[in-house]
Amino acid sequence: MTVQEMAEALQLTVFSGDEELHREVRGAYVSDLLSDVAGHAEVGSVWITLHTHLTVVAVAALRKLSAVIVVNGYEPNAEVLEASRREHIPILSTSQSTFEVAGRLYTLLQQK
Repeated sequence: MTVQEMAEALQLTVFSGDEELHREVRGAYVSDLLSDVAGHAEVGSVWITLHTHLTVVAVAALRKLSAVIVVNGYEPNAEVLEASRREHIPILSTSQSTFEVAGRLYTLLQQK
């Protein structure tokens, strides 16, 4: 499944990275501990988090993640969005909780 297909299925808002929505989603990683994500998230995964600061973009780029989903209705600021465009990391958002979006994404990935 692509980031675009995931975004549509989960009704996510795309804040940045429109040109990268063709990326494949190979899995997901759920954590709000940046060092955990930096050490364990697999290439091509989607990171589900409530963080919206610049370090999120740096960690996502370091791990070559397909996208970042920000939960609970949080939205990244302009500086973070600019960094995500520079690093080619799509940032999406949802009002859903971490639990809900992770469960729905797991179900989608099992169907593909």
